[in-house]
Amino acid sequence: MAITILFLATFSIFSTLIIPSSVADLVHVNTCRSYCGNITIHYPFALQYGCGHPGFRDLLFCINDVLMFHISSGSYRVLDIDYAYQSLTLHDPHMSTCDTIVLGGRGNGFAIDQWRAAYFNPTADNVFMLIGCSARSPLFQGFPGKHLPCRNISGMGCEEYYGCPAWSLVGHKGVGSVYGSGPPECCAVAFESIKAINLSKLECEGYSSAYSLAPLLVDGPSEWSYGIRVKYSVLGNDGFCRACEATSGTCGYGHDGITQLCMCGSLNSTSNCDSVIRSSANKRLGSVMDTFLAAHVISMVIWMISITNLTI
Repeated sequence: MAITILFLATFSIFSTLIIPSSVADLVHVNTCRSYCGNITIHYPFALQYGCGHPGFRDLLFCINDVLMFHISSGSYRVLDIDYAYQSLTLHDPHMSTCDTIVLGGRGNGFAIDQWRAAYFNPTADNVFMLIGCSARSPLFQGFPGKHLPCRNISGMGCEEYYGCPAWSLVGHKGVGSVYGSGPPECCAVAFESIKAINLSKLECEGYSSAYSLAPLLVDGPSEWSYGIRVKYSVLGNDGFCRACEATSGTCGYGHDGITQLCMCGSLNSTSNCDSVIRSSANKRLGSVMDTFLAAHVISMVIWMISITNLTI
């Protein structure tokens, strides 16, 4: 009996240690949150496959501490990610500004992949100014009878842009709003009106892009913010990620690139980490009980053998 008591006492101590370890195994360190240069990267974005929202996969790349945003129209440097307002600020090195006008169709423009279009679009206050477009451009079909899409966006447009010093370097003809015998040298459009800034298809030599940071008012195009301001949105069940993070999990997706997962240490869940911990603890408890019963049977056998030996 002493052998049995000693065995059961030892096993009791062991079982109290093994059950909490199921929770310890799930202590989670967020390996998805990362940095590139001075930019923090977290949900819905990620640099690692399997992290973040599936609609944002294969989008960001960190090259020598420079964060790059890659879509069908090209690669852009990410200047900022504003998680509070759900927007990115992008830079195209071949984009014209107030100081420099880049011609030759070298700029990327901006055209989002069709399957990503639901997640990304330039903000409503972002103006694209297309420069040196051919009279055959789709922008001017039906000109001069048909109304051109050119217009000011949030107080920014070509009339003001013509005042930039860069125009003196390319020989601005001064056609401005009086189109004369041909289309304007610059046509300012909203992204929504044409859906894609493709310099080749639009037959344009260059472009500029500026955005407004309302309610700040700036005095003239030399003080505009040049770049592409993109609004992003997370479609589907965003509550899934909130529930996942509330239980110390990290939001990600499966190997199919579609299914959302909550990553909880060494295990994944299709709901949240609490469910994984409960399930793991229940399984571990079942294993402990099985071991306990087996140990009890063994101890009984040992006891019976010891009794038999004493009576012989």
